[in-house]
Amino acid sequence: MPDVLSIAGREHDLGGGFVVRRLLPDVKRRSVGPFIFLDHMGPHAFPPGQGIDVRPHPHIGLSTLTWLWDGALMHRDSVGSVQVIRPGDVNWMTAGRGIVHSERTPDAERASGQRVEGLQTWLAMPESEAEATPSFQHVPAADVPTLHREGVEITIVAGQAFGQRSPVRTCVDTLYVSARFAPGTFLDLDDEHEERAVYPLEDGLVLDGEPLAARQLHVLPARGSVRLASTAAVRAMLLGGAPVGPCVLWWNFVATSRERIEQAKADWAAQALGTVPGESEFIPLPER
Repeated sequence: MPDVLSIAGREHDLGGGFVVRRLLPDVKRRSVGPFIFLDHMGPHAFPPGQGIDVRPHPHIGLSTLTWLWDGALMHRDSVGSVQVIRPGDVNWMTAGRGIVHSERTPDAERASGQRVEGLQTWLAMPESEAEATPSFQHVPAADVPTLHREGVEITIVAGQAFGQRSPVRTCVDTLYVSARFAPGTFLDLDDEHEERAVYPLEDGLVLDGEPLAARQLHVLPARGSVRLASTAAVRAMLLGGAPVGPCVLWWNFVATSRERIEQAKADWAAQALGTVPGESEFIPLPER
């Protein structure tokens, strides 16, 4: 398949069979557009009494977005946001100069048990925006634009595509689209965005006649229109946009200089980046 880079990713078991597949960053490719981090979590069925507990931790210089196909997560952060995210919702957190947040299974879902599957992404911020005031946006599923083309259901999660724009405020050109293909449907993707990739969750997606392996990130050619066709029912994410430029990624911090990373490390060690109201736990700074 000419000019297509396929990334298989690396799986990590976080305990109890809860598996996360890391697609970005990778040795083959550090980013696609502004996307510098991409994890596929699950699918995993949590029994009653169990769930996800990501303790408060910091970010700088990036925006985060969690997209769910199944399950629910409770988001809390140091700017006072308390928001459950469910399938189809968009939670967009802008770290800017510094934010702290936690992600946990909501009480009701923890009590009953739930199936969880989704993508966790980070998007780098351009240097001009990297020290912005931290903020949080929630867009419920009903307000996220959805359209149909050639039998494909398209949801504009963030940025713009196919003549539609997400209500999420972004600071750089972004492509982030959820697509559900029925068997025998197709979607033409133009070159509106500088960098593009597709992540199919199931087998059956074909790019210009060549099959794309499921659960791999396929980075598409930089220019020209391509056709994605499906021989089966397939869920896929389209992502990309304008690259932000060179940046340093260390733990949960993103910056354009190592000096800024060192400052963030010192700030977190001193617990000077903020706290999540009502929570006393936190993830300490890694030793390495």
